Amino acid sequence: MSRPVRRALLAITLLLAASVAAAAPAQAVNSVPTLTTIRTGNNPTFDRVVLDLGPGGTPTVSYQLVDELTSDPSGEIVWLTGQYFVNVAVSHAAAHDDAGNPTYTGPQKFRTRNLSNVMAVAVTGDFEAELTIGLGVRSRTAVNVFTLTGPNRVVIDVAH
Repeated sequence: MSRPVRRALLAITLLLAASVAAAAPAQAVNSVPTLTTIRTGNNPTFDRVVLDLGPGGTPTVSYQLVDELTSDPSGEIVWLTGQYFVNVAVSHAAAHDDAGNPTYTGPQKFRTRNLSNVMAVAVTGDFEAELTIGLGVRSRTAVNVFTLTGPNRVVIDVAH
């Protein structure tokens, strides 16, 4: 193999390696969407809580009706206004960036006086790409939890 051909192959190899290395950090930063805002709204038949998330993969969500809310990972009881409680788990999401800086700077707990059933909201956990949110509610009713994309959001609807 001639010297110019070897140089050309080396140059191509270096360019490819540099482009792969440059793309890897961008993918890592955007892989886990981060919480930026919590919004609430009162609709005629349900209360809505929306978790606004930054770019990244689509998280999976689930919920449980529980007797009390606990903090993840400590397991300590989270005291929140409400007769009953809804624990919402958002897997593959966080409330901090890769450097550990908070991306959600709002209150960790707040009352929702404008809603009919949801009395309060709390961020109860942000550990190992598992974000948990607790809701204190007046009555046990239907709950619907789902995700939307473009931008990423988690929607929690609680019937009146």
